[in-house]
Amino acid sequence: MSEPHVTLDPSGLDPVQQKLRGPLEDQLTSALQAATDRVRASYAGEPVEAVCRRLLDETRSGLHPDIAAGFQPDMDEFCRVAVAIVRGEIN
Repeated sequence: MSEPHVTLDPSGLDPVQQKLRGPLEDQLTSALQAATDRVRASYAGEPVEAVCRRLLDETRSGLHPDIAAGFQPDMDEFCRVAVAIVRGEIN
């Protein structure tokens, strides 16, 4: 699996969010990648569901509180990253 990346659906964004889409995607992606590295490094056999929840918590902790509060990711995609961590597919 390649590095995880966040892409925002433009149809779900208000005009201000649309103007900030690029930098916001960059910030979210950076937080997700850092969280992925931390979770992968400390993975100790937990089930996928626990890894997925921790990945979300770690990602949100790397964001400004206002951004974290509004961050509603596609949990299926987050769980795909968690499965890749469990399977050792992310270096």
